[in-house]
Amino acid sequence: MAGILVVFDFDKTIIDCDSDNWVIDELGFTELFNRLLPTMPWNTLMDTMMREMHAQGVKIDQIVEVLKRVPIHPRIVPAIKAAHDARCDLRVVSDANQFFIETILNHLGVRDCFKEINTNPGFVDEEGRLRTLPFHDFKKSPHGCNRCPPNMCKGLVIERLVSEEGGRKFIYLGDGSGDYCSSLKLREGDHVMPRKNYPLWDLISSNPELIKAKIYEWTDGADLERILVSLIHAIISNNGDGNDGSAATQLFAGTECKLETMPVSSHETLPQALRVPF
Repeated sequence: MAGILVVFDFDKTIIDCDSDNWVIDELGFTELFNRLLPTMPWNTLMDTMMREMHAQGVKIDQIVEVLKRVPIHPRIVPAIKAAHDARCDLRVVSDANQFFIETILNHLGVRDCFKEINTNPGFVDEEGRLRTLPFHDFKKSPHGCNRCPPNMCKGLVIERLVSEEGGRKFIYLGDGSGDYCSSLKLREGDHVMPRKNYPLWDLISSNPELIKAKIYEWTDGADLERILVSLIHAIISNNGDGNDGSAATQLFAGTECKLETMPVSSHETLPQALRVPF
């Protein structure tokens, strides 16, 4: 396996929307959701909404069919497969839920590309109702991070992964404010890919010197694929896993995405979030 660990956020990174909002809106529960939103934490609200939807006759099969229609850029799946084919270790760190994420990844045919999914538990109970629980039990054991929502601190997940896989180069892809804590945990030699003009990009842009990792912005799935594949190729070519450049090229042979071979800039000084010159 290549010495690279690629961590994907899910909502608005792998898919092009928020999966919670997508399900609520598509099944016609937006008004109730908006009415309850000011009264409880988001994760608790989603569990409440699943209870209300079940009480009003919504079946799990209906939720699954909605999830299968989720919008996704056509180059995201090839990007995931290219990284997997390059023998990178792929993980998900997301504030969505297990049921939504696994349903979508299975539908896209890429669930087996991911070694681990770190997210809020989501499962169908004995009554046929979808339950969503917090990743961190904030009532019994608060995570103590004031940057993150009470149910999940992604930074703690990244700290664990760094502790377990510290010999690898990390590439982290995300869009939301919840991904900022993760980005702060990355080290020199790691890479962070914030989606341009989304909250993570705004937070990094406001003070990029706080980020130790190299920063590469992206705009859509085609951009994500191009930059991610180029970064993986550059890391392998620079002996990131002990292979030479010819081995790196061979690794990518036969993948769907076009291999970019131009050098990737490291951006030593960052007055703002900068794009990668290709």
